[in-house]
Amino acid sequence: MNLPLAMADCHNDLLIPCLHRRERGHADPFGDFWLPQLRDGGVVLQVLPVYVEDQYIGEAALRRTLLLLDEAWRIAEQHPGDVSICLTGADIEQAIGSGRIAIVLALEGAESIGSNVALLRTMFQTGVRMVSMTWNRRTMLADGVGERDTGGRLTSLGVEAVQEMARLGIILDVSHLSESGFWHVESVTTGPFIASHSSCRALQSHPRNLTDDQIRAIANHGGFVAVNAFAPFLADQATSVDLVRHIQHAIGILGADRVGLGLDFMADLMPIVDPILGGALIDITSIPLLDDVQRPSDLAALGQMLISSLGEEDAAWVGSGTLRRRLTELLPPVTS
Repeated sequence: MNLPLAMADCHNDLLIPCLHRRERGHADPFGDFWLPQLRDGGVVLQVLPVYVEDQYIGEAALRRTLLLLDEAWRIAEQHPGDVSICLTGADIEQAIGSGRIAIVLALEGAESIGSNVALLRTMFQTGVRMVSMTWNRRTMLADGVGERDTGGRLTSLGVEAVQEMARLGIILDVSHLSESGFWHVESVTTGPFIASHSSCRALQSHPRNLTDDQIRAIANHGGFVAVNAFAPFLADQATSVDLVRHIQHAIGILGADRVGLGLDFMADLMPIVDPILGGALIDITSIPLLDDVQRPSDLAALGQMLISSLGEEDAAWVGSGTLRRRLTELLPPVTS
């Protein structure tokens, strides 16, 4: 029997349900639900994005972002023996080496920045180390994939934000960015950028997926791609076999040491969060999900599937090696 594979995930929105539960009187939602899940799944490194729900867009976005970041720091304070928020590459290695889960904080969309690029420095000081300039909608910095018909690229403010992120040492994430915006990023930066939770358009024609040319551009800039497990991005009636197919396709372009997992779990998010996530009332049972890759505890079985499908060496890279190495390289080496 194969030994359990160490796992890492570049995108889990668990801060939102944790804050929702805390606001409703739950003292330790992370410890009571999410921590056991992460441990059962063998997770050693987790990127936690801050996503601003539709009802907070506008001036409330900054307040909501700060509350979600505070939730992350509360979690770290409540569970110092289990998790550690990592600000540098050295922090990641120290956390994992001590048996704790290395946490990297991110912004998914930049609504909280508004038109003030100087707030990127504030976000950096609160622990943010990865930023995507858009979700699906338009921000002051760029257009998301939901605005692709506009042909929008980055705004002049967005170009300034790219430069400021490079100066600060914030990792630029192009998941959710419109295709025109992606190529604008590629043309204005010489440094690395990454896709934290995107799959392959060659296998499923969805605007949230990356073309092969985009994947090559990420590799040429020294970045990596973390493959998304949201079923509609994988196939019309997707199974975990389709997830592996997308991983294999990305490996064929990038090599296993630049392919990871950005799973974007929804099963445990939607029942907790008020059902207006995404801008409309929805029936959460109608959301198509993979039957066997729905939450962090499923990562243990996914690791064994990766070993069977990819072999032990490539599985080790995809499982956690890529994120561990590349984030360690891309984060500032020490706290400035």
